[in-house]
Amino acid sequence: MSGAAIVGRDAMNGQAANSYLKTKVLTATPEQLQLMLYDGAIRFCDQARVAIQEKNWEQSYNLITRVQRILVEMLCTLKHDVSPDLCGKLASLYNFAYRKLIDASINHDVAALQEAVDVLRFQRETWVLLLDKLSRAKATDAARKLDLPAPDARMEASISVRG
Repeated sequence: MSGAAIVGRDAMNGQAANSYLKTKVLTATPEQLQLMLYDGAIRFCDQARVAIQEKNWEQSYNLITRVQRILVEMLCTLKHDVSPDLCGKLASLYNFAYRKLIDASINHDVAALQEAVDVLRFQRETWVLLLDKLSRAKATDAARKLDLPAPDARMEASISVRG
């Protein structure tokens, strides 16, 4: 296979991946988008750690900057009018992580980067638990709204268990 064919194939794969990601983002619920932000921030932190360890300062800076942009996005979308206490606590966590990312970027400090990613991982796990709880509550509400007849004797008699 020629070099041009490989480059062309890689470009097509990249375009397909970008198209898939675009569709995934455009069809995601706000809750799923938040999870995607956490996932991206954690992934970029992990990549930045490798870049720092390899002394690739430009790459580590670029990756840390991406995480900082994600944190700014999460800070800007907090709804303080809905839940001021919760938003205040989340803002403090995001600001802490942001400051740690500054330290990591300026000082090439893997420990500071780890502190930021620890906060992000904890918040992601908390978010997943919340989403799970919400989906169970929605399923319970939907099941209660179903108008199913109660089982009668004929139904129960037609059910057999074979061992």
